Amino acid sequence: MQDTSAPPSPEVNPQKLRKGLSRIFHAGGYSLQGLKAGWGETAFRQEAIMAFVLVPLAFWLGQSWVETALLAGSVLFVMVVELLNTCIESAIDRIGPEWHDLSKRAKDMGSAAVLLSLLLCVGIWLGAIWQRIS
Repeated sequence: MQDTSAPPSPEVNPQKLRKGLSRIFHAGGYSLQGLKAGWGETAFRQEAIMAFVLVPLAFWLGQSWVETALLAGSVLFVMVVELLNTCIESAIDRIGPEWHDLSKRAKDMGSAAVLLSLLLCVGIWLGAIWQRIS
């Protein structure tokens, strides 16, 4: 007869066992790894380069802290949505390369989220520019 009283297997992810500053420190490292991985994606790299230009410009264009926050935040929001879209695509690709309706749907919705975030960003920037020149 087999012994079924063996202790459960340890956590798969050691991050779950960390507490306090150690957890925060390691989470920060994982975040940096995520940004590095994002940099390997052409769309994220283009949006990051755009952010290097637009975020400082937001401090010049914004006439109040709210306008500055909206301008800079809309640019960073595009980058966040792009990273999430890449996550969706990576998870779908890990499952398998074959075509499936649900895989296509997930990838299309991720792409649509990026499009909407870009339209929001462009709208905010056009509104701020319009207000500044008129």
